[in-house]
This record gives sequence, structure tokens and C-alpha cells, in this order.
Amino acid sequence: MPVSSRYPPEDIPDVDIWTFLFERKDRAFPDDKVIYQDADTHRSLTFQQIRDGALSFGQGLKAIFDWKKGDVLALFTPNSIDTPVVMWGTHWAGGVVSPSNPAYTTEELAFQLKNSGAKALITQVPQLPVAAAAAKEAGIPEDRIILIGDERDPQARIKHFTSIRNISGATRFRKTKINPSRDLSFLVYSSGTTGVPKGVMLSHRNIVANVLQLAAGEAENLKWNGGADDKGDRVLAFLPFFHIYGLNCLVHQTMYQGYHLYVMTKFDLEKWCSHVQNYRITFSYVVPPVVLLLGKHPIVSNYDFSSLRMMNSGAAPLTQELVEAVYSRIRCGIKQGYGLSETSPTTHTQPWEEWRTTIGSVGKLLPNMDAKYMTMPEDGSDPTEVAPGQVGELYMRGPNVFLGYHNNPAATADCLSSDGWFRTGDVGYQDEQGNFYITDRVKELIKYKGFQVAPAELEGILVDNEAVDDVAVIGIESEAHGTEVPLAYVVRSAQSLSTSTPAPQVATDIVKWLDAKVAYHKKLRGGVWFVDEIPKSASGKILRRLLKKKAKEEGVGAGAVGPRAKL
Repeated sequence: MPVSSRYPPEDIPDVDIWTFLFERKDRAFPDDKVIYQDADTHRSLTFQQIRDGALSFGQGLKAIFDWKKGDVLALFTPNSIDTPVVMWGTHWAGGVVSPSNPAYTTEELAFQLKNSGAKALITQVPQLPVAAAAAKEAGIPEDRIILIGDERDPQARIKHFTSIRNISGATRFRKTKINPSRDLSFLVYSSGTTGVPKGVMLSHRNIVANVLQLAAGEAENLKWNGGADDKGDRVLAFLPFFHIYGLNCLVHQTMYQGYHLYVMTKFDLEKWCSHVQNYRITFSYVVPPVVLLLGKHPIVSNYDFSSLRMMNSGAAPLTQELVEAVYSRIRCGIKQGYGLSETSPTTHTQPWEEWRTTIGSVGKLLPNMDAKYMTMPEDGSDPTEVAPGQVGELYMRGPNVFLGYHNNPAATADCLSSDGWFRTGDVGYQDEQGNFYITDRVKELIKYKGFQVAPAELEGILVDNEAVDDVAVIGIESEAHGTEVPLAYVVRSAQSLSTSTPAPQVATDIVKWLDAKVAYHKKLRGGVWFVDEIPKSASGKILRRLLKKKAKEEGVGAGAVGPRAKL
């Protein structure tokens, strides 16, 4: 039998995100409460400034671009306190927001722009060359590229978002009516095992529900006021806003709760430590590689972390040894959680008081959710439910589960049932106390520091290299990186073998060649290992489990440059 959350159910209002955040009757904090502040420049935005800025931008979209319900605004930007303003302004105008990784190449960004049908693109000055090239390829006019941040276009050709407004005022625009359950708020992209990124369709209700679910999981341990200075909790944000983890847990959650969010453009260990000390940070969302640094890097000893009350880690399980090592060093606990892009994202979190008693668990199922575990038959038969406590593939159902994949009904049908059950692709179990554990993944995705890397995508690029005859990419755990990294098993081409170039140099050349073609998180940090053949099934499917077994037996490590070897 499926299990239900042990939390009391949340009453989820049938409203869109704008109404939920800006027209609520139960907001406790005042209009002048600072919500977002740039950790480096100190520039800040209050609740009222965010609302006014978003309203002005939304009206500008309608006035200047004749923005229609369902039109997509793409984001190609590092973290910025301006991001929420353009995001919620787009929602006011009835639009859908599609964030993308600012490390994308022109080709990668162009794919998302075309696939999403984006009508306009938000970026910053440093990303402008790639943004402009991708927009041109996707058919987005230059006058629909819009800048955010402190810098302006030195050539004054690209408008800043503050100039996107209803200047004449001749027409009064109204907020677009939204069906919260069916209309999209976000189209976030998640790479699938086919190698083609898939657009995850999240409704307004999905996001509203998950904000309330997460709030219940934190159980009022974080507050907008109180403390020594009565300014409440101060949260440090480095997780990327283009990723669903940062998008909802940081951007939406802090706006709903009224916390003070200090925003970092990207992660830097020394800056993170300095900000915790100088801003008296009380809470931070982190990822396992950062936890590893906090446990081992010598620079951490130079800073005062006494204000830090708790951290929350996601993306991969933490070992008890690592959690205890960090606690002994900075005297701050680390609780863990779990979620996916398809669940908006958070489905589980450890209660604050249990961070140390259930280390390794992702916590308890959040309100309004059901879960069940299913068998993973390899013979093509239908999965069946396993008994409580037994290991199986995790299926979940709840108001935060996505609507499906954009223009991809086959992929949607493969993981989302007609009655709302989402097949996660992750393997785990639940104990008698309601704690969930994730032990493995059915999917073949590699997770590099929380970012998804599709092996088939890299394989599709690598086969175009003249030195490669056949290739298979797997993920290996790298102690040096504190995360999983991609490793390529390569069958060298006859042309490559006919040269006198040493194998290590060929491997190095392949790695460098791929580096220039993919985003930062997709690089072959595991290196290249040469083999005589790639093991495949009768149907031609790569048998990655054999390669993973071989890598483990042979101790293949990050940066490996291997000889020819038989499988």
C-alpha cells in the first residue's frame, strides 16, 4: 500500500504565484522589509521594491512586446537580485519563465530557446556575446534581448529591464488571468537519458504547493524577525537560480517567508566563509562538494561561523563521517533533503532536530504527498509494489508533481501515470519512523555537483571526433571533486591507431576537444580510458553496469588516461 506523509495536510490556495506572493492577506512582514541583497555590492531590494519593479516590467512586456498568455521569457544569467523582478513581472503578464545555465555554449542555449519557443531573452553584459549569437540562431530579434544587473550595454543597443515599461500610460493593462493548475509558471530543462534536454512543465500550483510544503518541513525554525537585532534569519544563497533547487528553495521561499537573502553570483569558498562571518548568516542551502570543502579546506579555520544555526544539503547523500567532521569544525549541523525538477523540487527534508540521529536519510515525506516503492523488472514485465521497508524504485504523487515534459508525450508517459504517480528513477526505502533513504539510481544520469549530465549527449558529441570509433560515458565517484564526474570509455578509430601519437596524448586531446563544445559541468573530469570494444546488449544498448563494475575493479580514477584493455 502507498504511504502518505506524516505531516498534517496543507491547505493549498487555488491561486497563481503573483496572487500568492503579492496579494496575500496573511503577510506578517512589512513592505520595507529587505528580501534580497547582493552580497558583494550591497545593493538591496525590499518587498515593495520587488513588487513595484515586477509590476512595471510586466506592464512593459504587454506595452512594448504585446506579451500574450503562455509566451516564454528565457533567462541566461548568473544569480542576480534582479532575477525575481523580471520573473514575477513575466508571471503578472501571463508568461512562462524558462531559466538556463549561464555556462551554456551558443549551441546549447540555442537549443533551449528553440525548444521552449522563447519570445525574449534576459541576460547580463558578460553573457551577451553568447546570448546574442544563440538568440540569432533561434530567431529572437535583438530588440528582445534584455539586460539585468548593474552593467549596461556599452554600445547602448541592448535595453536594460528598467526601460521595459508602459512609458506612455495611454493604455491600462490588467494582470493576465491564470488557471493555477493548468497554466505553466516555469519551463525548466532537465537532461534525460536520451541525451536531449527535456522541458519540465511546472504549473503555478506546483510552485505554490511546494513553497507551503517546504515551509511545513522547516517547521517555523526560520523567521523573518527576532534574534539579537530583531531582523530575523539571514540566508546565504549561492545555489544557481536557474536550477529548481535555488529557484524555489531560495527565491520563492524567502519571498514568501520574508527572510533576508544575501545573494552570491556564484560559489567561492573564501567569499562564502567571509559572508557568513560578516553578515552573521544563520542558514544556508549547500551541496555535497561544498560540505566536503567545509570539512577539509584549511581556509575554513580562519572564519567565525558562530551565527550559523543550520545548513541543508541536497543532490546526493552525505556520509556520517563527513557530517560529523564538519560539525566538529564549525559547530553547525547539516540536515539533508531530496527533490527533483519534476517535483518543484522538494519532496523530503530532515526535521531540524533529527539532523544528527538519521544521518544518511533524506528525511520525511512532505505534506500532501504519497509514495510507494515498485520493483524494477529487467524482463519487460510490469512493475509491482514491494512491501513496506523493502528496496524499490520510488514513485510519488502530490500537488507539486509536474504536468509533463514539453512537447514530449512519450517521455511523459514513461514516467507519469494518468492518476498522477511520478516514477522518479531513484531507488530507496522507508524505515519504521518514516525516514526515507535513497540508495541508488535507476536512471543513467551523472550528477556533477547537483547538475545533470546525460551520458548519451556526450557520446553523441564524442563520436564526431576523428580519434573515436565508439564510446560510452559513465559516472564515477571522484574523491578529488567530491562528486560524480563523467568518464569516457573510448574505442580508438583506425586512423587514430595508425598515428604515432602516444595514447595519453590522444586521450588528453579528446578531453580538450570536448571541453570546447560543452558547458562547464559536462566536461570529462573522469578522463578517457581506451578499450577494444564497448559492451552492448543484443538490441545495441550500452551495458553501462559492466563498465561501472570494470571501473570499480580497476580503480579508474578522475583524470584517468588509460591504455587499450579488453573487457
